[in-house]
Amino acid sequence: MPVHRSGTVHRLRLLAVGVLLAAFSLLFTRPAPAAPEPGGSATTPSRGSAHMGMGVAAHDGQGGTPTSGDATQTEGVDVSGHQGNVAWSTLWNSGVRWAYVKATEGTYYTNPYFAQQYNGSYNVGMIRGSYHFATPDTTSGATQANYFVDHGGGWSRDGKTLPGALDIEWNPYGAACYGKTQSGMVSWISSFLNQYKARTGRDAVIYTATSWWTQCTGNYGGFASANPLWIARYNTSPGTLPAGWGYYTMWQYTSSGPTVGDHDKFNGALDRVQALANG
Repeated sequence: MPVHRSGTVHRLRLLAVGVLLAAFSLLFTRPAPAAPEPGGSATTPSRGSAHMGMGVAAHDGQGGTPTSGDATQTEGVDVSGHQGNVAWSTLWNSGVRWAYVKATEGTYYTNPYFAQQYNGSYNVGMIRGSYHFATPDTTSGATQANYFVDHGGGWSRDGKTLPGALDIEWNPYGAACYGKTQSGMVSWISSFLNQYKARTGRDAVIYTATSWWTQCTGNYGGFASANPLWIARYNTSPGTLPAGWGYYTMWQYTSSGPTVGDHDKFNGALDRVQALANG
């Protein structure tokens, strides 16, 4: 039977302790999370989950809400798949008279609740339209405009359908400007708008925030003469508008309003909403 000297036993015990400590270190040590790319987030949402105003509060903050009861403004809402089935009668009874519904995103997503939301708002008497969440880093503007029109983004002169809206804002999946230069972004938006008009005969509404527009287009003012502005700002006033637009057509003023969260003001009485629908 072999005999171990005391020194050998001691070394074996130290070796065993070292192995155990290394094992515990591997078990409980977690690598530091990777830094997000500029303009991105450490936790990236799943594709298709984006919606109007998703980045407004994080980038621009939020303050108060506008005074209610202004006869020159008409209350509206915007909804997407994350709201599910919407209680349209409740919204109608609270004074909401128009709505926009997310139809598409990129060329890879359609809203599974689109029929309930788009037809439901119409059925209670609202004037409604649809919007497209732009992802300029995936496909061209014209390609996305076609996808939008083919999946709920069309227009008809029935007095109840608003022109489609292009939701162009912070990229929830990565860099704020989708990796594009300012001139590249302007070209992408122009491609979308031109194709949408070619398909529908209408100039699309542009939904954006002034700070994003300034950062990612260089505060380009060339669309203001044709495309209505839907400004995003969660405060008591819409604030400074992007270059070229002397007034806003719509204003998303909160993401925490009753029933659906996102509430909007149309800059005019109901007859002006109807005029936009009629073209």
